[in-house]
Amino acid sequence: MQHTDDHRILEGTWLPVMEEFYSLQGEGHHTGKAAYFIRLGGCDNGCWWCDVKESWNATLYPLVEIDKVIARTAQFPAKAVVITGGEPLYYNLDYLCKGLRDKGVKIFLETSGSEPLSGRCDWICLSPKKTSPPLPEIYKLANELKVIIADHSDLEWAEDNAPKVGKSCILYLQPEWSARETIIPVVVDYIKRNPKWAISLQSHKYIRIP
Repeated sequence: MQHTDDHRILEGTWLPVMEEFYSLQGEGHHTGKAAYFIRLGGCDNGCWWCDVKESWNATLYPLVEIDKVIARTAQFPAKAVVITGGEPLYYNLDYLCKGLRDKGVKIFLETSGSEPLSGRCDWICLSPKKTSPPLPEIYKLANELKVIIADHSDLEWAEDNAPKVGKSCILYLQPEWSARETIIPVVVDYIKRNPKWAISLQSHKYIRIP
Protein backbone atom coordinates (compact mmCIF):
# COMPACT_ATOMS: atom_id res chain seq x y z
CA MET A 1 0.00 0.00 0.00
CA GLN A 2 1.23 3.47 -0.92
CA HIS A 3 0.33 7.01 0.06
CA THR A 4 -2.03 8.99 -2.14
CA ASP A 5 -0.66 11.41 -4.73
CA ASP A 6 0.12 14.13 -2.21
CA HIS A 7 1.92 16.94 -4.07
CA ARG A 8 4.63 16.91 -1.40
CA ILE A 9 5.40 13.28 -2.21
CA LEU A 10 5.40 13.98 -5.93
CA GLU A 11 7.89 16.78 -5.37
CA GLY A 12 9.90 14.66 -2.95
CA THR A 13 9.87 17.29 -0.21
CA TRP A 14 8.04 14.97 2.20
CA LEU A 15 8.38 11.17 2.11
CA PRO A 16 7.23 8.18 4.22
CA VAL A 17 10.40 7.48 6.20
CA MET A 18 10.22 4.19 8.07
CA GLU A 19 13.47 4.66 9.97
CA GLU A 20 16.78 6.51 10.08
CA PHE A 21 19.92 5.36 11.85
CA TYR A 22 23.71 5.62 11.78
CA SER A 23 25.57 2.33 11.45
CA LEU A 24 27.93 0.33 9.24
CA GLN A 25 26.97 -0.95 5.82
CA GLY A 26 26.56 -4.67 6.31
CA GLU A 27 26.56 -6.05 2.78
CA GLY A 28 27.74 -5.52 -0.77
CA HIS A 29 30.67 -3.46 -2.00
CA HIS A 30 30.68 -0.94 0.87
CA THR A 31 30.59 -3.53 3.67
CA GLY A 32 32.13 -2.21 6.87
CA LYS A 33 31.87 1.48 6.01
CA ALA A 34 29.99 3.90 8.23
CA ALA A 35 26.87 5.48 6.76
CA TYR A 36 23.56 7.05 7.70
CA PHE A 37 20.61 4.92 6.60
CA ILE A 38 17.32 6.29 5.32
CA ARG A 39 14.67 3.61 4.87
CA LEU A 40 11.57 4.62 2.91
CA GLY A 41 8.30 2.75 3.33
CA GLY A 42 6.51 1.08 0.44
CA CYS A 43 7.20 -2.03 -1.65
CA ASP A 44 5.05 -4.32 -3.81
CA ASN A 45 7.71 -6.92 -4.73
CA GLY A 46 6.55 -9.29 -1.99
CA CYS A 47 9.77 -11.30 -1.65
CA TRP A 48 9.09 -14.13 0.82
CA TRP A 49 12.58 -13.83 2.28
CA CYS A 50 12.45 -10.07 2.83
CA ASP A 51 13.74 -9.25 6.31
CA VAL A 52 11.98 -5.88 6.44
CA LYS A 53 8.42 -6.89 5.53
CA GLU A 54 7.17 -4.16 7.85
CA SER A 55 8.41 -1.66 5.23
CA TRP A 56 5.96 -2.82 2.58
CA ASN A 57 2.96 -0.73 3.63
CA ALA A 58 3.94 2.91 3.22
CA THR A 59 0.75 4.16 4.86
CA LEU A 60 2.03 2.89 8.21
CA TYR A 61 4.63 5.64 8.23
CA PRO A 62 3.91 9.37 8.47
CA LEU A 63 5.32 11.73 5.93
CA VAL A 64 8.57 13.32 7.09
CA GLU A 65 9.95 16.67 6.02
CA ILE A 66 12.98 15.84 3.88
CA ASP A 67 14.86 19.04 4.75
CA LYS A 68 15.02 17.75 8.33
CA VAL A 69 16.22 14.33 7.17
CA ILE A 70 18.98 15.98 5.14
CA ALA A 71 20.04 18.04 8.15
CA ARG A 72 20.18 14.96 10.40
CA THR A 73 22.20 13.02 7.85
CA ALA A 74 24.77 15.77 7.45
CA GLN A 75 25.47 15.83 11.21
CA PHE A 76 27.28 12.49 11.13
CA PRO A 77 31.02 12.24 10.39
CA ALA A 78 30.84 9.59 7.65
CA LYS A 79 29.24 11.98 5.12
CA ALA A 80 27.68 8.96 3.41
CA VAL A 81 24.07 7.83 3.20
CA VAL A 82 22.36 4.60 2.14
CA ILE A 83 18.89 5.18 0.72
CA THR A 84 16.94 1.95 0.93
CA GLY A 85 13.47 0.57 1.54
CA GLY A 86 11.05 -0.81 0.78
CA GLU A 87 11.63 0.30 -2.76
CA PRO A 88 12.98 3.87 -2.65
CA LEU A 89 12.42 4.51 -6.35
CA TYR A 90 8.68 4.55 -5.77
CA TYR A 91 9.38 8.18 -4.94
CA ASN A 92 10.97 11.20 -6.57
CA LEU A 93 14.44 11.30 -5.01
CA ASP A 94 15.63 14.43 -6.85
CA TYR A 95 15.04 16.77 -3.90
CA LEU A 96 16.57 14.42 -1.33
CA CYS A 97 19.66 13.66 -3.40
CA LYS A 98 20.31 17.29 -4.32
CA GLY A 99 20.04 18.35 -0.69
CA LEU A 100 22.43 15.62 0.42
CA ARG A 101 24.95 16.41 -2.31
CA ASP A 102 24.82 20.10 -1.39
CA LYS A 103 25.90 19.01 2.11
CA GLY A 104 28.81 17.00 0.72
CA VAL A 105 27.19 13.64 1.46
CA LYS A 106 27.85 10.67 -0.84
CA ILE A 107 24.71 8.78 -1.82
CA PHE A 108 24.45 5.01 -2.07
CA LEU A 109 21.12 3.75 -3.45
CA GLU A 110 19.77 0.24 -2.94
CA THR A 111 17.01 -0.66 -5.37
CA SER A 112 15.32 -3.49 -7.20
CA GLY A 113 15.33 -1.28 -10.29
CA SER A 114 11.64 -1.84 -10.91
CA GLU A 115 10.87 1.89 -11.06
CA PRO A 116 12.42 4.78 -13.04
CA LEU A 117 15.58 6.25 -11.56
CA SER A 118 15.40 9.66 -9.92
CA GLY A 119 18.04 11.57 -8.01
CA ARG A 120 21.76 11.74 -8.73
CA CYS A 121 23.55 9.00 -6.79
CA ASP A 122 27.22 8.15 -6.33
CA TRP A 123 26.62 4.39 -6.23
CA ILE A 124 23.72 2.19 -7.29
CA CYS A 125 23.32 -1.29 -5.86
CA LEU A 126 20.86 -3.17 -8.05
CA SER A 127 19.20 -6.15 -6.39
CA PRO A 128 16.82 -7.58 -9.01
CA LYS A 129 13.62 -9.31 -7.96
CA LYS A 130 11.84 -11.98 -10.00
CA THR A 131 8.41 -10.57 -9.19
CA SER A 132 9.25 -7.11 -10.61
CA PRO A 133 12.36 -7.27 -12.83
CA PRO A 134 14.48 -4.16 -13.31
CA LEU A 135 13.73 -1.67 -16.05
CA PRO A 136 16.19 -2.12 -18.94
CA GLU A 137 17.76 1.30 -18.46
CA ILE A 138 18.62 0.62 -14.82
CA TYR A 139 21.00 -2.25 -15.61
CA LYS A 140 23.61 -0.09 -17.32
CA LEU A 141 23.59 2.41 -14.46
CA ALA A 142 24.29 -0.17 -11.74
CA ASN A 143 27.65 -0.11 -9.97
CA GLU A 144 26.99 -3.45 -8.30
CA LEU A 145 24.58 -6.29 -8.97
CA LYS A 146 23.57 -8.10 -5.78
CA VAL A 147 21.42 -11.17 -6.24
CA ILE A 148 19.85 -12.90 -3.24
CA ILE A 149 20.34 -16.67 -3.36
CA ALA A 150 17.83 -18.84 -1.49
CA ASP A 151 17.96 -21.92 -3.75
CA HIS A 152 19.57 -23.21 -6.94
CA SER A 153 17.02 -21.48 -9.19
CA ASP A 154 18.27 -18.13 -7.93
CA LEU A 155 21.69 -18.90 -9.42
CA GLU A 156 19.99 -19.13 -12.83
CA TRP A 157 18.28 -15.80 -12.12
CA ALA A 158 21.66 -14.29 -11.28
CA GLU A 159 23.14 -15.48 -14.57
CA ASP A 160 20.14 -14.10 -16.46
CA ASN A 161 20.84 -10.67 -15.00
CA ALA A 162 24.64 -10.60 -15.23
CA PRO A 163 24.90 -9.95 -19.02
CA LYS A 164 22.59 -6.94 -18.73
CA VAL A 165 24.83 -4.80 -16.51
CA GLY A 166 27.87 -2.81 -17.60
CA LYS A 167 31.35 -4.34 -17.75
CA SER A 168 32.53 -2.41 -14.69
CA CYS A 169 29.58 -3.53 -12.53
CA ILE A 170 30.65 -5.72 -9.60
CA LEU A 171 28.76 -9.01 -9.32
CA TYR A 172 27.66 -10.36 -5.93
CA LEU A 173 25.77 -13.43 -4.80
CA GLN A 174 24.26 -12.97 -1.34
CA PRO A 175 23.05 -16.03 0.59
CA GLU A 176 19.53 -15.58 1.93
CA TRP A 177 19.84 -15.22 5.69
CA SER A 178 17.31 -17.81 6.86
CA ALA A 179 18.87 -20.44 4.55
CA ARG A 180 22.49 -19.49 5.23
CA GLU A 181 23.54 -22.79 6.78
CA THR A 182 22.67 -24.74 3.66
CA ILE A 183 23.04 -22.13 0.93
CA ILE A 184 26.45 -20.63 1.82
CA PRO A 185 28.31 -23.83 0.79
CA VAL A 186 26.36 -23.83 -2.48
CA VAL A 187 27.27 -20.19 -3.16
CA VAL A 188 30.92 -20.73 -2.24
CA ASP A 189 31.19 -23.70 -4.60
CA TYR A 190 29.44 -21.80 -7.37
CA ILE A 191 31.77 -18.80 -7.09
CA LYS A 192 34.82 -21.07 -7.14
CA ARG A 193 33.56 -22.39 -10.47
CA ASN A 194 32.37 -18.98 -11.70
CA PRO A 195 34.87 -16.42 -10.33
CA LYS A 196 33.27 -13.42 -12.02
CA TRP A 197 31.03 -13.47 -8.91
CA ALA A 198 31.96 -12.55 -5.33
CA ILE A 199 30.07 -13.37 -2.15
CA SER A 200 28.20 -10.76 -0.13
CA LEU A 201 27.36 -11.66 3.45
CA GLN A 202 25.00 -9.81 5.74
CA SER A 203 27.77 -8.98 8.19
CA HIS A 204 25.57 -6.63 10.22
CA LYS A 205 23.49 -9.62 11.29
CA TYR A 206 26.56 -11.55 12.39
CA ILE A 207 27.87 -8.65 14.48
CA ARG A 208 24.34 -7.70 15.61
CA ILE A 209 24.11 -4.09 14.56
CA PRO A 210 21.24 -2.35 12.72
